[in-house]
Amino acid sequence: MIPFLHLGPLTIPTFGLMVAAALFVSAYVLQADFDRRRFQLERIKGYAGSRDEGFLVIGIAGIVGLAGARLYHVLESPSEFFADPWPQLFSRFGFAWFGGFLGGLVALLFLARRFRIPALEFMDICSPAACVGYAIGRIGCLLSGDGDYGLPTSLPWGMSFPNGVVPTTQRVHPTPLYEFFIWLAIAAILWRMGAKYLREPMAKGEIFCWYLILTGLSRFLIEFIRINPRSFFGMSNAQAASVVSMVLGVGLLGYVRSHFRAATATA
Repeated sequence: MIPFLHLGPLTIPTFGLMVAAALFVSAYVLQADFDRRRFQLERIKGYAGSRDEGFLVIGIAGIVGLAGARLYHVLESPSEFFADPWPQLFSRFGFAWFGGFLGGLVALLFLARRFRIPALEFMDICSPAACVGYAIGRIGCLLSGDGDYGLPTSLPWGMSFPNGVVPTTQRVHPTPLYEFFIWLAIAAILWRMGAKYLREPMAKGEIFCWYLILTGLSRFLIEFIRINPRSFFGMSNAQAASVVSMVLGVGLLGYVRSHFRAATATA
């Protein structure tokens, strides 16, 4: 693996490079989603968006999400964090998916209010781009070998990380690569749902609900072959967070669909 690129006097972490690439690509995906919905968005009373809102959204939500991911990660081991907080807080490695989700969610809710777009519809628009960004970010984990890999395996695609930030000479499941493909598949599903939304009525928030369900399920299952310690009822922290994500997604899906059916019946 290649944790760092050395370009003359410069040392560039490959994880940071892939995070930058993730933000860049997801901004284009989000802008494309805004553009294809432009006609509908401009019919919203008070809509305050612009022609390049996708890049602004990713810039703000990406920074807040990274801060949330870092903070959540260090607080997973509070005794270690409070013993020596500053080096851990500003380390270039160690980011938790659920913390990034929470941080990004708070930022997106603020931005939805700023653009005067209904929150659930705004979350629908952002969901495919969020999946793409996460997928590309996982390639950064793979390149840096930061310990996000899985259990030892004899499968032919098993990989070792002797030069990783968290090295191992054993052949292990390349779980970041698994997540890369899975999350791109989820992004494609959500993107197609967005195309369907433009052709026929659909409950606002439904795409976001499926984002919560599918990404939560993906992370829950992948944790079975990860090396993370178990805490809640034999689950890792990420699995517990994934269960919360799925439960919220299913509950919210039932809520938005019932309200949509009621509104359609009385229209």
